[in-house]
Amino acid sequence: MPRDRVLVMSAAIAVLGLTKRFGSTIALDDCSFEASAGEVHALLGENGAGKSTLVKALAGIAQPDAGAITLFGETVRIATPRDSHRLGIQTAFQEISLVKDLTVTQCMLLPYEPATSLGLIRRRRAEQRVREALGQLGLGEIDPRAEVRSLPLPTRQKIEIARAVSRNPRVLLLDEPTASLSGQDVVWLVELARQQKQAGVTVVFISHRMQEVRAFSDRLTILRNGRNVGSFATAEISDDRVIDLVIGRSLAATYPPKRTDETPSTEAPALAAEGLSAGDTLRDFSLALRPGCIVGVAALAGMGQRDLFFALFGMEPPSAGRILVRDRPVTLRSPTDAVRVGIGISFVPEERKTEALFLQLTGTENVSLPSIERFVRFGLIDLAAEARAVRQVLDRVQVDPRALYSSAKVFSGGNQQKIALAKWLLTGSRVLLLYDPTRGVDVGTKAEIYALIRAYADAGGAVLFYSTDVPELVNLCDEVRVIYRGREAACLGRDALSEDVIMSAALGRGREPAAAAPSGGRLDA
Repeated sequence: MPRDRVLVMSAAIAVLGLTKRFGSTIALDDCSFEASAGEVHALLGENGAGKSTLVKALAGIAQPDAGAITLFGETVRIATPRDSHRLGIQTAFQEISLVKDLTVTQCMLLPYEPATSLGLIRRRRAEQRVREALGQLGLGEIDPRAEVRSLPLPTRQKIEIARAVSRNPRVLLLDEPTASLSGQDVVWLVELARQQKQAGVTVVFISHRMQEVRAFSDRLTILRNGRNVGSFATAEISDDRVIDLVIGRSLAATYPPKRTDETPSTEAPALAAEGLSAGDTLRDFSLALRPGCIVGVAALAGMGQRDLFFALFGMEPPSAGRILVRDRPVTLRSPTDAVRVGIGISFVPEERKTEALFLQLTGTENVSLPSIERFVRFGLIDLAAEARAVRQVLDRVQVDPRALYSSAKVFSGGNQQKIALAKWLLTGSRVLLLYDPTRGVDVGTKAEIYALIRAYADAGGAVLFYSTDVPELVNLCDEVRVIYRGREAACLGRDALSEDVIMSAALGRGREPAAAAPSGGRLDA
């Protein structure tokens, strides 16, 4: 019998022949997988390869159509999340499951808050329990009484992880745990995984970043089209081989070639800022986005980059300075102003599920929303014209035609991000603001997104591109502006671009005592 058809009875967790369909889509196709006790095991694959479905099956959220699951040699049925918890399996999700209107304490303990015999919650005991748990996990700076909605995304992700770990699991499932974390947060998570491993916990985690896979894992398994295409000791397989197995083909060039014409453009900037101050951090910042150029933004978390993007999209009123479109000053009071001004400004935000898409709506409805007026005839939407236009742009971004009539929530993260891009391509806007657009996206889809961005610029569009992944900035951008404490720290042309130079400027070296560099080519908090 082939190796992938045998359940190893000593495995802490194992699946055999797991199959799961969502309508006509086969998410898991006779998939087998195993991980040993005290092992950190990485799951890799493109978006839609079946990784999250496998995790959801183990978490009791998705019920497999066929196959078996064993836990420490015993066949188990996981019908609900409570079954998963009872068996000692805890999960931290990439798409954070915390309730934003609740406090940290309530989210950490839900649904297991301490209560009196009358069912009343013991709030002081609950808060003290959470405070102790956070302190033990190195997160003592988080206020248990704070509402989740008031916390930045990296902090919410750490709470999601802390909730799972604080319940003393035998198996810990981490679905893209580092997608929202900064460099120092990743160091925290690596140490946390090490501690869990020493305690005999089996840690299964999903990641798209090979640096982190090598930092975290003992072994790795690669899924493609819902099947296990190989399991390996992490130290015994090369990055190139992993990429070959992940996407099913050789990835000759991840990044598209940059434009060869380096003659300075005499054309007026599509969008410019002069002495711009906005929000709590951005101060006296200037830049010019010219047609055909991709301008990168590098910054540690909280250095003013969010204020810059929000101001340029009409979401944050500037406190000083001005914004110009083709050398003409404009006032952007709202995103509607930004979309409609001159050549149009578009924005793909950090959190696609909550800020870029309406998950319950179809791909057609999401894509056409900013352009809906062009399809209205006598007060009614011309559905045929809308569908034709959306179909063309979905083909352009390589999203399955099912998106025309299927809700956005059923698609993988990478396809959701391409749908978010498609809606702005349909508007015909000539300025594209991209805020960490490849966060949580697999290597194959990243390459597709890079090609879309470069094609947009080559067609005369202007792009402002913020990324926490420094290699993206080096290999995709024509120039990079580094922000430190709200002000420009460096303006780097193509010849000056390197990871070391960007990191050094982002850390404020030369301005303050040197700080430790983030790991893995990523910008730290």
